[in-house]
Amino acid sequence: MFLKRFFALLSARNKEFLRDKSSTSWNVIMPVLIVAGFAVTFTSDFSNQYKVGVFSETKSDNLQTSAVSDFLNTNHIEFVSITDIENAKIKIQRHQLDMLLDTATQQYWINDESPGGYLVEKILHSSGTHELKKQTVSGKEIRYVDWVIPGILSMNMMFSALFGVGYVIVRYRKNGMLKRLKATPVTALEYLSVQIVSRLLLIMVITIFVFYGTNLFVGYAMHGSHLSLFLIFALGAISMISLSLIIAARITSEETAGGLLNLISWPMMFLSGVWFSLEGTNPIVQNVAEFFPLTHVTAAARSIMIDGAGLLDVSYHIIVLVTQTIVFLIIGAWAFRWE
Repeated sequence: MFLKRFFALLSARNKEFLRDKSSTSWNVIMPVLIVAGFAVTFTSDFSNQYKVGVFSETKSDNLQTSAVSDFLNTNHIEFVSITDIENAKIKIQRHQLDMLLDTATQQYWINDESPGGYLVEKILHSSGTHELKKQTVSGKEIRYVDWVIPGILSMNMMFSALFGVGYVIVRYRKNGMLKRLKATPVTALEYLSVQIVSRLLLIMVITIFVFYGTNLFVGYAMHGSHLSLFLIFALGAISMISLSLIIAARITSEETAGGLLNLISWPMMFLSGVWFSLEGTNPIVQNVAEFFPLTHVTAAARSIMIDGAGLLDVSYHIIVLVTQTIVFLIIGAWAFRWE
């Protein structure tokens, strides 16, 4: 009986979504348009600002020579403090940093294929710094569209999960649908499980369609496993769906639900590393971002696509997402009310 009720509810929920043409179209078209826009806008090599990573064992290392000090005060160059020099070298290979400067060992790294690295090196030498030892690495550039696509897909999943579940449950409660379901043998666990499974299936189908569809004309950098990537997306979707259940647990006003969902989704969108790297930002911002499921989905997906990481390499993000999902589900199930 449990499975019969479950699949009956699941079928009804999926049909309801698919019959809503405007909602279905928006979930598919929006991420495609965003990807297309970034692919057109960021395909050139033009950059308004150079970025140099600075590694130093002590703060006083930066002042070892006046020439180095002059270089570190150059305008229109963003100097980023580096703690992991090996990770920074990888960013040099991908053209994400134009130069890596180690003030402790008096050496620097540039990518011999990077126009930005060539120009920053000229600026370094013009400041009178010639004693630093040059190291070179090579590697193809990771385009901005390659870097941003994991965040766009994760962001689209976030909006679909939060508004597609949380807002719908509140609407059902407001129009009395949940009250009628309460009179049936359906339990709260069954109903919430159907919402999670239904939205998860729809999110994954749309994500796969958008990923492979836009990849035909963009050609993403994909160095990891496709299966690992979509497992991360599935786990992230479940986590964000579970988060929406907390909002929808008792609220009866669609306006209140919409406001709370926006209050959650907009900070996540801007502070989860979707559009720009959080490196160099205020440590408080970086710590706050750790609480957002979107941060971990985006970071894990980006590592798989760009770094070729496996599930073990992104185990930290997986553990956080699983923990958040369990906590969100417990709170959502405990607080849920039919009326």
